[in-house]
Amino acid sequence: MPSCLEQLGNFSGSVAPETATDLRAYLNEVPCPRARRGIRHPWTALLTAAAAAVLVGAASMAVIGEWGADAPQRVLARLGFRPDPLTGLIRPPQPTAIRLGLAAVNDDALDRAIGRFLQERNSPPTSRRAVAVDGKTLWGSRTKDQPATALIAAMTHQGDVLAQMQVDGKRNEIQAFAPLLDGIDLTGAVITADALRTQHDHASYLHERGTHYLAVVKRNHPTLHERARRLPWRAIRLDRIERTRAHHHNEIRRLKTAAFAHIDYPHARQVLQVVRWRRDLGSGKLTIERIYLVTSLPPGVARPPAAHSPRGSAAAGRSRTSSTTSAAAPSVRTPRRSVPGTCPA
Repeated sequence: MPSCLEQLGNFSGSVAPETATDLRAYLNEVPCPRARRGIRHPWTALLTAAAAAVLVGAASMAVIGEWGADAPQRVLARLGFRPDPLTGLIRPPQPTAIRLGLAAVNDDALDRAIGRFLQERNSPPTSRRAVAVDGKTLWGSRTKDQPATALIAAMTHQGDVLAQMQVDGKRNEIQAFAPLLDGIDLTGAVITADALRTQHDHASYLHERGTHYLAVVKRNHPTLHERARRLPWRAIRLDRIERTRAHHHNEIRRLKTAAFAHIDYPHARQVLQVVRWRRDLGSGKLTIERIYLVTSLPPGVARPPAAHSPRGSAAAGRSRTSSTTSAAAPSVRTPRRSVPGTCPA
């Protein structure tokens, strides 16, 4: 089953008539790969049936097909299936028809269509949207003759995938950054990403789109990292401190922000320092990690990370934006350079 359909399972909606109509409007833009001869069901109707099945809990290709075959006449009509001109009855699609349709669909086009649907349905109208960009290798996709499938995705911090593309290796993830975001409305959004995507070209691209960014700075950018590290953090007041307990460890996060007139990164306005103290409840081991970030958000807008999710998030405006991880990472690893210390009170 295409991964974008799985995101519909998190949508807090139902297959109400208006929902089905909206889905059809978005899925109508997905090109049909079928030959003209022998077509029995409209292409958009098959895709809408698959999406509707996922909305009501279908989690596999078999269940999606069975749901479409068992759907009542009024639901089939709302999904866009045509009645027989002689009997007036709508013949439901066979499970095989839905399965073959999903196997042949253009994944990128389907991702964009469902991403736009979820974005407009779930985005709060008055808050700053947070969109995380990250790459991920699909578990179980490697075969004897083919390497594992790698994807780069743009994902809201509520868990909705707005767009994704298949890429070939980490190097191509950098090249796919702009094409991935070209088809997304980024008005009023802030883009978060890991250190791999902390690139000057990416920052310039986002500025041209009228979008802010929150980028992690690591030692793969030695000059920028050294400048951020050497700021007088001891003299800067503490903005926020949070204590959390999750995944068998206690964690304390301390955040400071520093504004500046110029730094060697396009359109950057502030540097953030996150100091994370983590104690493993099993072994008692304590590690300390210092993370530096740059953002184009002006002072007073970028706010400290909130620890309400395992990804670690920061509020930008009134939204929560990932500051230490990215779209697909479920947790954060403590690096080898973490040092022992005494946990603050």
